[in-house]
Amino acid sequence: MPHIRIVLVEPLYEGNVGFAARVMKNFGFTDMVLINPCTIGNEAKIRASHADDVLLNATTMTLDEVFATSHRVVATTGSLSYSACHPTRMPFYSPKELRHLIGDLEGTISILFGRENWGLSNEEVRRADIICTIPTSPIYPIINLSHAVGVICYELANLPKAEIPLATVEEMDHLYDHIDEYLDLVDHPGFKRESTMTLIRRVLGRCNLTWRECSTIHGLLRRSEWHIIPSDNENRVRSSEDEELEHNDKL
Repeated sequence: MPHIRIVLVEPLYEGNVGFAARVMKNFGFTDMVLINPCTIGNEAKIRASHADDVLLNATTMTLDEVFATSHRVVATTGSLSYSACHPTRMPFYSPKELRHLIGDLEGTISILFGRENWGLSNEEVRRADIICTIPTSPIYPIINLSHAVGVICYELANLPKAEIPLATVEEMDHLYDHIDEYLDLVDHPGFKRESTMTLIRRVLGRCNLTWRECSTIHGLLRRSEWHIIPSDNENRVRSSEDEELEHNDKL
């Protein structure tokens, strides 16, 4: 199964942090990450009950550190986009669908939970690979932070042994950078850049690429670049072959 990290982004109430630790342990998860949290004191320990070890071992990180050390990042949100013209918070998946998306993967999956008062920002959501939402009733759609953690952990409990090794964080970032440079090459309109890159991240994020698939996409982009800018092809081919050999040597 993938390694699941529960990431609480700027939680406001220590009681919720304690309850989140408790429900995590209920379903077998122990890796809690806190980003700029409230003070964690006795109330959190009392709410955690017999999961005080999860609370004690919680790691404090920045959001950038979470992204840098995760193979995939899932943003949980109750505020959704329902139009393809606004890709920041779509496409979105239920917790049960999330299980099928990541269940066979090998790597670290970080699941972000936002602040109790206003959740995750658009920028935080935009950086994520996958969007997940809990299908609550419109009668009262707002769910408590620890309850949201519980629903996700319940659906992801007892995942089977992982079968697919994911591309690393560095490999995916390299691919996104290459695509971004390619958009410059083909004169993609600047005002569309942010939404286009968000859509690309959404598509590739749920494809769960291996390093070999990343390498193949790089190769296709390079082949296209050679035809757009045919000069210096010999050096480009040599550079591509050297990079491929270097990657294979690492395996």
